[in-house]
Amino acid sequence: MSAVELKELVVTALEALKGRDIQVLDVRDLTDVVDYMVVASGASNRQVKALANEVVERCKAAGYRPLGVEGELHGEWVLVDMGDVVAHIMLPQVRAFYNLEKLWNVSPSPGVKEQQ
Repeated sequence: MSAVELKELVVTALEALKGRDIQVLDVRDLTDVVDYMVVASGASNRQVKALANEVVERCKAAGYRPLGVEGELHGEWVLVDMGDVVAHIMLPQVRAFYNLEKLWNVSPSPGVKEQQ
């Protein structure tokens, strides 16, 4: 599975559980560590945890195991590292504070949209 296909799998998993404001950041030109970052919000700690779990389960079903999952205990910000794709799933207030879209110099846009 390519990084593009893995990114689409992650987005599909987030959409399935009603992840909010899903953004795909294409960071290939900014770092060699990861190709895509997928940023999404959940309405509650429980939803953030459920969204992260859905990403992990769908990726496992497709034959990919995460390299790491961080933040599941509190559910304010859960990071799922799939290698070429990293998912950041956060509560809205945490997302607003850290503003990863701005940090990575990628302008956010509404809906699911890949930034180039």
